[in-house]
Amino acid sequence: MVRLKEKYTNEVIPSLKEQLGIGNIMRVPKVTKVVVNMGVGAERRDSIKELIKDLSKLTGQLPLVTRARLSISNFKLREDMEIGAKVTLRGDRMYEFLDRLINVTLPRIRDFRGISVKSFDGRGNYTFGLKEQSIFAEIDPNDVTTTQGMDVTIVTTGQSDNEAHLLLKAMGVPFEEKK
Repeated sequence: MVRLKEKYTNEVIPSLKEQLGIGNIMRVPKVTKVVVNMGVGAERRDSIKELIKDLSKLTGQLPLVTRARLSISNFKLREDMEIGAKVTLRGDRMYEFLDRLINVTLPRIRDFRGISVKSFDGRGNYTFGLKEQSIFAEIDPNDVTTTQGMDVTIVTTGQSDNEAHLLLKAMGVPFEEKK
């Protein structure tokens, strides 16, 4: 069994059940999916294949190439042009990715003091950005020719930001301390 999934089952569920006053175990919030998205600017469209390769190393899954729906001349963007890649993780892969992200990747960020508490969307989902892909242990920094940021969205079944915050904090997500 995946380590974070085991922690969720054995520690997080009983803790949240008590904190939120929930009687039914099926009502306890859980993480349903994690979406990792890399958007590419106009100057980097030629290196999208390399970024797709990096994203597949990080997640263990082949990314879906996102394409432009509209042509926008100010952005030098034409319809059906490749503009990024995304991966949707569910099940064991999701828990493995979250475990690596929480315990290995985020602590590797220089001057890391935690991720912001303000990035919840009001419906129990949390999104944050990472500035470069080389902070992941799977990526060799010597092989990186272009640094690329990414957005990570954690989708939960929490009905509010408070429920989602308690869930993610119990799972070990390092939020910044309030001053």
